Amino acid sequence: MSHLNGAANGHPSALADLILTDLTAAPTPRSRHAVEEDTPARRIRLTPASAVRMRAVHWLWAERVPAGALTVIPGREGIGKSLTLAWLTARLTRGELPGIHFGTPRPVIYAATEDSWEHTIGPRLYAAGADLDMVFQVEVERPGGLDQLTLPRDCDELAEVIAEMGVVMLAADPLLSLISATINTHQDRDLRTALEPLVRLADRTGCAVVGLAHFNKSANTDALNLITGSRAFSAVARAVLAIARDPQAEDGSCVLSQAKNNLGRLDLPSLRYVVRSADVPTEDGAPASVGVLDFTGESDRSVADILTEGAGDPAERAERDEAAEWIGEFLASRGGQAPYADVLKAARAEGIAERTLKRARTRAGAVSERSGFPAKTVWRLPDSDAPSPTPPVRPQSGQWGQPLDPGPTGPTAARLADPAHAPSSATEHQTTFTDLSGETS
Repeated sequence: MSHLNGAANGHPSALADLILTDLTAAPTPRSRHAVEEDTPARRIRLTPASAVRMRAVHWLWAERVPAGALTVIPGREGIGKSLTLAWLTARLTRGELPGIHFGTPRPVIYAATEDSWEHTIGPRLYAAGADLDMVFQVEVERPGGLDQLTLPRDCDELAEVIAEMGVVMLAADPLLSLISATINTHQDRDLRTALEPLVRLADRTGCAVVGLAHFNKSANTDALNLITGSRAFSAVARAVLAIARDPQAEDGSCVLSQAKNNLGRLDLPSLRYVVRSADVPTEDGAPASVGVLDFTGESDRSVADILTEGAGDPAERAERDEAAEWIGEFLASRGGQAPYADVLKAARAEGIAERTLKRARTRAGAVSERSGFPAKTVWRLPDSDAPSPTPPVRPQSGQWGQPLDPGPTGPTAARLADPAHAPSSATEHQTTFTDLSGETS
């Protein structure tokens, strides 16, 4: 303060001179305007909705996986998520996947970081029946060697390659491993900086991005909330196909359900699949043993059903098990079927609540059907000789544009046609796969 006092008494100090100089050098309104002129202007632009070009939704996998968008496939470890991705890849490269590329084999870029290409990825694709000449491992050249694909840094160059080669799917196994380590994947805002450029890439090129994700350890029953990392994974994705193992299935099968579908129907039937072992010949002479996914048809149990049952209170599960046993005995005593009104009346007499009764029906293996006029709901055991009403065929979406064989679920359960091109030289070693209708080809 002595310097400032000295300046006030007519003896300016060096510090006071410096302060005065800074004050006189403050920018004038004109100089601030000049700075603003050097900065690119930001202006609001309004576009009327009438000027927006409307586009139809195209489906990579009919009504389940949209083309030109991000799809996430989450589930626990060891239930066939990677095999599902290999199955999709194989069907696309053979032109066998119901959707816009049905009948036309198309290339796929496969980004896998957790498994060895030589020991696992290659043999897995081979066993799934993929045309290996149309599946491309992706790496990034840099000074001094090779690096893995990193998002969002490599998005622009990746888009150029996709457009040049006509790639229809980027398979990410898992999606999380492609995101730059500098991004906090548990923070919504941070994660979006990687996912949104990827979504723009998909929209610009028409290439579907299908990424695998893991379920976290929480007891949540919502598949979207179980995805490890930020909620942005499920929020940015236009479709989510959740997978879970069915503990009630004697064959150890798993269920695939549509947990999210912003561009189409959500009431799609769940699909059931089993994983079998296959031996693939190698250059070393000894075969490589890998898993192969076989869809066996539709499932009357969804992933939501499985997650809800698994997270329930032990006492509630025991109560539901007892109710399921009672349902089986009651229907068997009525010749295998009974009107739901009769089932409910008898259940209440036994002290079984309606909510418990309904939740136990699936566990008992009973099906619910409506028949007659006026229509009445009937519960029936599947091995009953009583005829079951034919379920109506749901209207097929007009957005995907590929005619398929009609069936109880429309295009999602249509038989996969034989490839319309000559098989590769590796076909003689490939294993038989089961299509969505349960038939083999």
